[in-house]
Amino acid sequence: MSEKNLLDPSDIRVLQILQRDASLSIAEVAREAGMSQTPCWRRIKKLKETGVIRQVVAVVDREAVGLGFVAYAFVKLAVPSRENMETFDKLLQRWPEVVICERITGAVDYLIKVVASDIKAYDDFLRLKLLDNTLVSDVQSRIVVSTVKHTVALPIRET
Repeated sequence: MSEKNLLDPSDIRVLQILQRDASLSIAEVAREAGMSQTPCWRRIKKLKETGVIRQVVAVVDREAVGLGFVAYAFVKLAVPSRENMETFDKLLQRWPEVVICERITGAVDYLIKVVASDIKAYDDFLRLKLLDNTLVSDVQSRIVVSTVKHTVALPIRET
């Protein structure tokens, strides 16, 4: 189900509802989607089995748990080879401060989103993890001063 044209309008309605509130019961999702419970349950099960729904999680307010600092870091590898990228990818998986990592094109190799308690914690991450690694040749940070919009919901629409 990786191609968007394989999702029918009912799948899309169910996904839109679940992205808004995944804690709804099957009965509530079915009612909102305009279908009965059993077909709704089967759709959700199929969407999970095919990987369209990767996981169901709680979205935590980062500031409520003491993570009030956000920075984006543009990371350039010393030698951007396949082997170095794979090694760096594995390293990033071990760093809980990195909540998003994108391999990008252009003058740098990665864009990472880092959350921390404060600027000192970010500085520690930067010096002791990121810059201490011989794979990394340069890091340029952009500190977030205000979040205007934050959503995890994808803009899926009927085609």
